[in-house]
Amino acid sequence: MKRLGLIMIAMLFIFPLVLTACEEGAPYEVMPAPIPAPAMPRPDKSGIEGPPAPEPSPIPQERIIVRNADMSLVVVEVSQARDEIEALSIGLGGWVVDSNIFGEGEEMRGRISIRIPSNKFEQALAELRALAVRVTSESTSTQDITEEYVDLESRLRNAAATESQYLALLEKAEDVDDILQIYEALSRIRYEIEQIKGRMQYLEQISAMSLISVNLVPEISLGPLVPPGWSTSETLNSAIRGLTTFGQGLGTALIWIGIFSPIWGTALGITYWRRRRRRKAQSLASSRPSSSS
Repeated sequence: MKRLGLIMIAMLFIFPLVLTACEEGAPYEVMPAPIPAPAMPRPDKSGIEGPPAPEPSPIPQERIIVRNADMSLVVVEVSQARDEIEALSIGLGGWVVDSNIFGEGEEMRGRISIRIPSNKFEQALAELRALAVRVTSESTSTQDITEEYVDLESRLRNAAATESQYLALLEKAEDVDDILQIYEALSRIRYEIEQIKGRMQYLEQISAMSLISVNLVPEISLGPLVPPGWSTSETLNSAIRGLTTFGQGLGTALIWIGIFSPIWGTALGITYWRRRRRRKAQSLASSRPSSSS
């Protein structure tokens, strides 16, 4: 029994030591920290993605230039010069924008605006100078629209890409609200596309066809001593009409005076009677002292 008790006491002391040695000798396993998952993109409530970012467009080497001119020409005959300028514009492949002639004789003036191909701009100016007796003024202007045109091209590409996105979403949409929203977005982007195309067409037209405005003035001459349109009989008739108008006015005044004569005649009679009575009283007052002396 004593031996069994000693064995049990020894085991009570040895077991904790063995357990401690095992814990110190065992390596600790370090678990790696969990990597956070990437955040999922938040979908748009409507399910419609926004338009893509605009892509930069390279500037073309060939510049887009608008060239216009304004001239004032002295010509022999205004209407004939106008017709020659119209024929010139048609011959160069252009057209007349507007034309106007006013006045007559030496006072006749004209203005005509034409559009001609830009590559024939200098030729048109030279032929217009040849039509005139002399050129009193000439001015030309140029405008570089390359940057605006390139920007419109970039906007058009991005708008077309956005339209394709909306069409793809429309094929996948099943909810009625989503379909209506996509249709509304498509309408807006298509309206924008039409506006961009219209502006681009306008820029293409004004750069391809130059505008030339021409003022026409007749050549100065001595002219007749009597101005055109003057007539002796017309002058006599005008004088007679003036005299008749004066007589009518005078007769009208006399009629008015005659009608109102009782009123103004009575007023004049009373005024005259009162003045005469006052003078008589003054003369009597002045004669009394002399008679008493």
